[in-house]
Amino acid sequence: MDAEFDCELSPDQWEMLKALRSPASDRRLPSRPILAELITLGLVAFKDERPVITARGRKVLVRGSEKLLDLAA
Repeated sequence: MDAEFDCELSPDQWEMLKALRSPASDRRLPSRPILAELITLGLVAFKDERPVITARGRKVLVRGSEKLLDLAA
């Protein structure tokens, strides 16, 4: 993967990142440990006390995870 997108997400992290795309009213409460991991990776940030996907998180989401692509094959 490109260095900018060098993120090997676990399936749980991947699902959390995808869940953050939906409007806040449609979301269930996020798993705090997974959320903390995504924040550490720079994929999620807090805005108005709510977790939101960052620009980097969107790029990773669009590009996908090589690990997950291997599972689908």
